[in-house]
Amino acid sequence: MDPLHITEFGSERYLDKVTSATQPPSTAAPPSQFLLPLRGAHPPEAEDAAIRASEPKRLEKKGFLSFRKFHAKAPSSSNSLDQGERRFSATEPLPRQSTSFDRQFHFLPTELQIEIIASLPLSDVLNLRLTSRSLHALISLNEAPIARHHLDNHLPAYAKRLYPPPSPSALNLHYLCGIWHRLHVAAKLSYLMCEWISRELFLRNTEEKKKAFAPQRERMRRRLIPLLFTIFHFFETYRDLHLKYLAENDGKGLLKEPYTINPIEAQIMSLYDDRTLLRVHEVFPLVISSFCRRLRPPSYVGRVERSIRGYLRDKPPDEVHVAILCIGGLRDVERIWEVKGYNTRRTAVDNWYNSITRDTAEQETKKRRGMLGLKRKKSSFSMGKNSLGDAVAASARISGDAGMTTRDPMSNLVFNTSLSTGRPMGPLARDQLKLLLSDLPILQKIFLETAEALILERKIVERASDIKRNAQIFTDLICEDGFEEEDQWLYGTVAPESVRPNLEAIEEDVLE
Repeated sequence: MDPLHITEFGSERYLDKVTSATQPPSTAAPPSQFLLPLRGAHPPEAEDAAIRASEPKRLEKKGFLSFRKFHAKAPSSSNSLDQGERRFSATEPLPRQSTSFDRQFHFLPTELQIEIIASLPLSDVLNLRLTSRSLHALISLNEAPIARHHLDNHLPAYAKRLYPPPSPSALNLHYLCGIWHRLHVAAKLSYLMCEWISRELFLRNTEEKKKAFAPQRERMRRRLIPLLFTIFHFFETYRDLHLKYLAENDGKGLLKEPYTINPIEAQIMSLYDDRTLLRVHEVFPLVISSFCRRLRPPSYVGRVERSIRGYLRDKPPDEVHVAILCIGGLRDVERIWEVKGYNTRRTAVDNWYNSITRDTAEQETKKRRGMLGLKRKKSSFSMGKNSLGDAVAASARISGDAGMTTRDPMSNLVFNTSLSTGRPMGPLARDQLKLLLSDLPILQKIFLETAEALILERKIVERASDIKRNAQIFTDLICEDGFEEEDQWLYGTVAPESVRPNLEAIEEDVLE
């Protein structure tokens, strides 16, 4: 007799076992230990445990256990069909391999890459130059289209009038960054002036008064930005033309020349239209007086109060104010204005003025050590570093740009870009500072006398009394009328809304 686990397919024994497996088992019949390889046929737990305990090795040798497990786990035909229908009827997209953005951007044509980069803010464009050498080269070689996009879409009209853009081939990021630097200085200084004017002149000291005066302060700030931008242009151009005048006349300045109208100031004011010249002339005394007031002690009650508060220093002389305005420009004015505390601010002013009047810091240190009898010998390590740096600099000067290009083609793009020229009104050389310091104008005569003479000469107003002063200026700065006409004059008719300052943005960041 054949063993129980061997049954020929289609035999009578096989059919009997099929019949017995499909019918419910009787309670009297003993449990069978025979299993059929049928799908979905699961033995009772007790039978399965008994079979695994009695015949584990033989079932593993014959491969029946794995076959039984396979059919026990495999789904039925109906279940597999349902799962297939559910899989194909699902609305979720099939997962696919995603490509990173940098690789997608890398495979784009160069024209599309430049168009994407040009649409970013200027700060993001400058930060992209620091991410990789390939992006640095891409932006450096395509400065003209990037600057052209910002010039057409994000620069106000008054900035382009004062600083006309160069030819399309010469347009670069240095021109664009120079405009934004001047705009930033004008906006920051306008905010600082409005805070001081509202507190000191309009006496808005409490939080309730500041909140009620916020719309007027915002209108004043918005109107001051173009005017301060023009004053920045005046002092920047004055410094350049003054140096040129001194070089052409062998150091003989304007203080030794008799004149009725300052020729340098008249040359600069010829670039301004009538409306700009009149408005700047009206606001200029407010700018100078507020800056001078910022450098004076906050109280003049008496010596006792000044000694108690510690305000023992007097205001700086007028030549210090003139040097800050004509040599440092509005950028240094804004930097000094932000210093908190009168004594700290006066110390910053003295340090700045000493830095342009004294010799270099190294010579000053050597002189002080020589007077005290203290001399320090340089260490061999520092001398080695200096000698190595001198050797590298000398070899670079001898080899020139051709040698740098031979070693590294990217070095010219990294170190010789347009932005390496520097910011507007940067530091001057020592000989230039000496020439300017010896020929500075008088504080009370800067801009005002020449501007008033040209206003009357151009017949912008009939009489000098028609020029607005003091209270009339404040009224014009905080009034609600005339914004549409001013926007068309200052920003142009096609300028987007992003260029114009927002009238509703009356909340400002708190100064540190």
